[in-house]
Amino acid sequence: MNQLQVIASLAERDVLRYTPAGIPIVTARLQHQSEQMEAGMQRQVEFEIAALAAGEISGALNRAALGEVFRFTGFLARRNRNSKSVVFHIVDFGPVAPD
Repeated sequence: MNQLQVIASLAERDVLRYTPAGIPIVTARLQHQSEQMEAGMQRQVEFEIAALAAGEISGALNRAALGEVFRFTGFLARRNRNSKSVVFHIVDFGPVAPD
């Protein structure tokens, strides 16, 4: 299974563009910060990840406020066929429910 869910802020976003097939797409960078338990100890975790949204969800991501925190759901895939780096493909996102 290849499924990723992360709470992150929308750090950067490129302009909405269209693939040669006419599919709308938005690329972005997500920023995450949290504390996680590992080997019985608290660990501070911070990272940025390249992300993209294609199809209907791209319009919602294009309208989302920069700096806002969301719960993103999607999967990881290679940046392109010959690349070793990965991109987070967003299939859904929404506000984070308060604790």
